[in-house]
Amino acid sequence: MARKACVERDKKRDRMIEKYSDQWDANRAIALDNSLSWDERQQARLNMAKLPKNSHSTRKKNRCFVTGRSRGYIRHFGLSRITFRELALRGELPGIRKASW
Repeated sequence: MARKACVERDKKRDRMIEKYSDQWDANRAIALDNSLSWDERQQARLNMAKLPKNSHSTRKKNRCFVTGRSRGYIRHFGLSRITFRELALRGELPGIRKASW
């Protein structure tokens, strides 16, 4: 089990990402638009720098939705490797079976 503080911090980041995603997208589109002047693009970059650090999507951490573990995350299932193995051996993941059986 992951520490509850880490899981809650990631939930807070998720809320911030959702709140500021429109501003990030708008400023990024302006910053990458070569048809605009350099000053306008630079202003968009400065606006992005003023947004909170944790509001950018790269700060998001993938976590197992059962245990909250962040390491050994299997993206296709949304589980950590340990939880994935436990559920697979119990037969609770449809279509998954051990290769040596």
